Amino acid sequence: MLQLDFDYVIIGSGFGGSVSALRLSEKGYKVLVIEKGKWFKSNDFPKTNWNLKKWLWQPNMKLFGFFKMTFLNHVTVLSGVGVGGGSLTYANTLPIPKSNFFNSGSWATLNNWEEELKPHYKTAYKMLGAATNPKLHAADLAIKDLAVSIGKADYFEAAKVGVYFGEAGRTVDDPYFGGKGPDRTGCTHCGACMTGCRYNAKNTLDKNYLYLAQQLGAEILAEKEVKNVTFLGAEDGSDGYKIEFESSIGKKEKASVTAKGIIFSGGVVGTVPLLLKLKKKSLPNLSEMVGCAVRTNNESLILVTSTNKNSKDFSKGLAIGSILHTDENSHLEPVRYGEGSAFFRTLTIPVIFNKYALFRLLGVLFLFVKFPIKLLKTIFTKNYAKRTTVLLFMQTVDSTIRLKLGNITKMRTKSEKGAIPTGIIPEAFDLSKKHGKIVNGIPFGNFVDVLLGTPTTAHILGGAVMGEDSSKGVIDKHNRVFRYQNMFVCDGSMISANPGVNPALSITAITELAMSKIPTKDS
Repeated sequence: MLQLDFDYVIIGSGFGGSVSALRLSEKGYKVLVIEKGKWFKSNDFPKTNWNLKKWLWQPNMKLFGFFKMTFLNHVTVLSGVGVGGGSLTYANTLPIPKSNFFNSGSWATLNNWEEELKPHYKTAYKMLGAATNPKLHAADLAIKDLAVSIGKADYFEAAKVGVYFGEAGRTVDDPYFGGKGPDRTGCTHCGACMTGCRYNAKNTLDKNYLYLAQQLGAEILAEKEVKNVTFLGAEDGSDGYKIEFESSIGKKEKASVTAKGIIFSGGVVGTVPLLLKLKKKSLPNLSEMVGCAVRTNNESLILVTSTNKNSKDFSKGLAIGSILHTDENSHLEPVRYGEGSAFFRTLTIPVIFNKYALFRLLGVLFLFVKFPIKLLKTIFTKNYAKRTTVLLFMQTVDSTIRLKLGNITKMRTKSEKGAIPTGIIPEAFDLSKKHGKIVNGIPFGNFVDVLLGTPTTAHILGGAVMGEDSSKGVIDKHNRVFRYQNMFVCDGSMISANPGVNPALSITAITELAMSKIPTKDS
C-alpha cells in the first residue's frame, strides 16, 4: 500500500470545491484545497474597479486581483479567482431554476433531479445564509416600473441573496453556525458586492464552507496552480494520484502531493482546459466529451446610463437586489457597481441590433449623429456608477459550443448545437430600450459583443457534463468521472442543462448531493 499525503485533493475553492472540502472533512477525510488565486480579507478589496492591481486577475501583467476576463472567439467569460472562487465577485443571487432545467440536457433521464435536489437546495440556502433582499433601491424600482409598463408587475420580486443584513454596520457574533463561524457585520447597501465586500456582510465561501472545513483540519494552499495529474499504479487511478502544481504568483516554484482521490472544482475556464490537457498527456481514458456541451446561459449584458440632470443613485443597494421574470424562459436582473467603479465604461459602445457587423458599426456612427449630446453625457459623466444599471438578461433557451485547446490562445471555441451564442438577443435589446426610456439613457454593450456579435457571460457552464456513459458525458449522476476511480468534477462544468438563472446555488446543491454519496472514511 502506498503512503499517500491526502485522502482528497480539491482543485479550486469555488462553490463546488468549498462544499466538497467541508463535507469530506466531516466524514473524516484528510483534505487539501489548491487554489491559484490569493487569500482576501475585507480590507484587501479595492474601493473601486479602477484599482486594477487589486481587482483584475492577470498575472502576466502583475495584476493579482480576483476578477478574471477570458476572451474567446464565441464568448467573453467573467469569472472569479481567489480563496472562495466566484463567491468573491458574484452578485450574491441565489435563485432555484425552473422545472425545464431539471428535465432537459444530457442529465435529464439520469434522475428525478427536481425532487432529488430539493433537500440539498434547502441545505445550500442555510449554508450560504440566503435571505430575501429587505429593501429595494433606485435600480430595482426602475425595473419595477419596467415590469408595470410591459404588464408583468406580478412577475417582479426581491432577490434571494447570500448577504447578512442585520443592523447596517453593526458587527455580531456568528449568526449562522451556532458560534462556529466568524463574526459578521450588517450590510450597508453600498452596491459594491462585485468588487469585493469590504464590510464583512457578503456570505462568501471563506466565511461558511471553507471556514468550517478548516476547523475540521482541511488545508488550503493558495497561489498554486495545478499543472498535471497522473495515476499511481493502476491506470484507473484506484491506487491514487500524483498532483503537480506550481506557484501562480512570482517565481514558478514546483511541488507535488499524492492523494487517493481528486475533485476538479476550478470552474469551466479552469477545469475544462486542464482536463483537455490531461486527456492528451496523462489521463488518456477521459471521455471524448470533455469540452463539449458548454453553455453561455443564453445571456446578455447591456448597460444603460441615465442622462437625467437629477438622476437617482443607481449604485445603492445590492449588486443584484431584484429579478423580473419576463416570460417562462427569460429573466431580467438590474446589476450595479458601487460608487466610483466606472472601469467598464472603457469597454463599451452603443448597442445596435443587426445581424451584420458592418451595419452595427454604421448604426453606432449614426447614433453619434442623431444623439450627440446624450452620448457624450453618457461617456463623460462624472458619476458613472451612480447613473448606470447593467441589465442582465438570461434565458433557458438552449444552445451549446465546444471548448478546445488553442494553438495560439489557451482555448478556442467551436459552435456545436443550436444557434451560435449572441450577445444581441432581440428580447434583451427590446427591454433595454424600454428601460432606457424610463431612465433617459442609451443601451451600451461590451465593444467585443457589439462588433463581433458575441455575448459576455458571468455564467459559463458545462464542458464536463453528466451522461449515461462516457459516450454521452464526462461524469455520471454522482459526479464520478467515467473510467477513473475516486475522481470527481464539482463545479460549473458539471452543469448539464441551461438553468437560465444565476447558477451558484445549483452548483452548491448538486455538489451537496454528490458528497452525500461518498461514505465516511471509517466505513
